[in-house]
Amino acid sequence: MPTFHNGDVEIAYLDEGEGDPIVLVHGFASSKNVNWVYPTWVSELKKAGRRVIALDNRGHGDSGKLYDAASYEIAIMAGDVVALLDHLGIERADVMGYSLGSRMTAVMALSRPQRLRSAILGGIGIGMITGGGPGENVALALEAPSLDDVTDPVGRTFRAFADQTRSDHRALAACLRGSRRLMTRDEAAGINVPVLIAVGTADEIAGSAQALGKIIPNAEVLDIPNRDHMRAVGDKVYKAGVIDFLSRRN
Repeated sequence: MPTFHNGDVEIAYLDEGEGDPIVLVHGFASSKNVNWVYPTWVSELKKAGRRVIALDNRGHGDSGKLYDAASYEIAIMAGDVVALLDHLGIERADVMGYSLGSRMTAVMALSRPQRLRSAILGGIGIGMITGGGPGENVALALEAPSLDDVTDPVGRTFRAFADQTRSDHRALAACLRGSRRLMTRDEAAGINVPVLIAVGTADEIAGSAQALGKIIPNAEVLDIPNRDHMRAVGDKVYKAGVIDFLSRRN
């Protein structure tokens, strides 16, 4: 598996297929494999004629593990994606995130719009501005000795997921505490690359996709029917909507 260094941090990634590049940025406690390979995103996008690039965010998957929350400030994490583009010699790409990955993508869209042909924000709605995602209860659950020691229901969900993906719990807790900065309404209104917002209609973590869509200029909204935050990722409506959106960027 290829890796590169952004400063002292080793970042693992995959780079498959040919065509216009799309970069995939996974969510908190996930990985490129769990978020994008196993739900067949990589294969479907390759079939659609795309070069598909996906990274393991710092603290996740096969990338370097850091235990200082300051190392996970959202702009620093977004900088890893820009550094990957630089490493691969790619000037502009479509970028699709999910949840935390979408917050990173939004920061890129605001601060480095020249590097994005479009931004797809999966699994995030108005929560990108108002908050409401995993909080200190989840960080404490990740630091607990075992799942049996966690009583908070949301904390149990994320701890069980982290156990399932064999994640580094301390690194994830640091990431959660370091990446909490929300985007302001004015910042979101300043995003002017083409944007697709895709959220499950049963997602209680992301917040309203329509509410965020009213703030980001000319954003399109894709409802993923009857899917919650975890189950929306591999949904066929999500995939078809993204491929249609990308086809209109040509």
